[in-house]
Amino acid sequence: MVVVEPTQRNAAGTRIRILTAAEGEFADHGFDGATVRQIALRADVPVALVNYHFGSKEGLYRAIFEMRAPMIVDQRVAGLRLAEMEPDPERKVEMIVKAVLVPNLHMRSTEKNSSYARILAREVSDPKSHHRKVVAEFFDPIAYQVIDALQRAMPDRTIEEINWGYQAMLGVMVYTMADTGRISRLSGGRCDPEDEMTTSRHLVALMKAALLYSRV
Repeated sequence: MVVVEPTQRNAAGTRIRILTAAEGEFADHGFDGATVRQIALRADVPVALVNYHFGSKEGLYRAIFEMRAPMIVDQRVAGLRLAEMEPDPERKVEMIVKAVLVPNLHMRSTEKNSSYARILAREVSDPKSHHRKVVAEFFDPIAYQVIDALQRAMPDRTIEEINWGYQAMLGVMVYTMADTGRISRLSGGRCDPEDEMTTSRHLVALMKAALLYSRV
């Protein structure tokens, strides 16, 4: 039986509650391990409401990316536009790196929550992810823009160097976003991914140097 909510405000609040619960479940258990029943229990709603709002588990999963991806993509596009106007090549590379890393690090710092990053890390490493096509749909278009910007900024580099450089940036970003305390433990508390400014400063400097000065 489909449960219809009485007001638009209630429906919007329930939808957000379900999405928040789903992020936690998908982050903890992956797409295959999470269940609609457990998500409903975590959100404290009937299972019928999950199906009413999202249609299916995959519909709910995609809704997380529909909610998160535009915020990240829009900030990256803006960062790339600023980088395009920068005449200094080294500064341009730094701005491209910032456009890739900073939006995601800002999301983690603002929300004090690594769930979305852990979902993203699972998705990019799941052999079944190509069936869902969420990474290709939501992130490949901006990825091509970043790669193109790097090629224009470093025209002496091969396409292999550019693509591996971009891959390295993504790895650094996702691993840092998904960190649940290891770097803090290893550093004796001196490194904290939720310290957005310090984290960004270190990672941008490292990736800028890697892109500019490493050669194969």
